[in-house]
Amino acid sequence: MGGDIIGLVAVIMSLGVPLGALYTYYRVRKLRSEERMAAIARGATIPVEPELNQAARSRRAGILLVSGAIGYILAFGLIAQIQADRDVWTAAVLGIIPLAVGVGYFVDWKLIHRDAGA
Repeated sequence: MGGDIIGLVAVIMSLGVPLGALYTYYRVRKLRSEERMAAIARGATIPVEPELNQAARSRRAGILLVSGAIGYILAFGLIAQIQADRDVWTAAVLGIIPLAVGVGYFVDWKLIHRDAGA
């Protein structure tokens, strides 16, 4: 019976956590918009947050993906060194995927930046 409970909990958590995150995102966004509407009704001026352009979004995604991939590779590399197990390096190699995507975003950012200057 223990294995059945573990499977049930795994399914509930794998479905429940993303749904909880979506609900939290929805509630926070709704509260922010209600707060803005109340401020507008009182006549307060609200600063408009500038929308990021494509180059800034590419640069941000590149930074996040590259730093996350390096952290992932280093974490599994340290685990492999501590346990002296070569098989753990196989998991560390999977960090190359987000690293390559992040480098691609940096190339995209550089191309957009170069085209904007031309």
